[in-house]
Amino acid sequence: MQVLVDADACPAVIKDILFRAAKREEMMVTLVANQFLRTPPSPFVKSIQVPPGFDVADARIVEMVEDGDLVITADIPLAAAVIEKGGKALDPRGSWFTSENIKERLSVRDMMDQLRAAGIETGGPAPFSPRDSKVFAGELDRFLARQRKAPR
Repeated sequence: MQVLVDADACPAVIKDILFRAAKREEMMVTLVANQFLRTPPSPFVKSIQVPPGFDVADARIVEMVEDGDLVITADIPLAAAVIEKGGKALDPRGSWFTSENIKERLSVRDMMDQLRAAGIETGGPAPFSPRDSKVFAGELDRFLARQRKAPR
């Protein structure tokens, strides 16, 4: 199992949590972004810089993900593609995208896009908070614990 990170918009605190988990669990964490990313020196952490462009990083993540891999992203269409390939998708706020909730999330996203296109102010997500990083860390730890217990 590897962890792939949609790193362009991923909060730094989440990346730090992932870097520590990579070292502790000795698992590969790969950050994919349109820009250069500094990563700690580690055999378990690497970054891939993709060319600029709409959804180029997302396409690379979908290309790389395999059954059972974990993808960290807030991008709902990317999460849907990951789930379709058998991967797991976790939002940086600690919310799981699942086959049970992804269609609803895509619908809400599309509705919000339509409202914005019509000129209606919809606001945005709440600012990222310390509670969000705590929830994320807890969900990641539970997921990794289940992976350790799973038969190989």
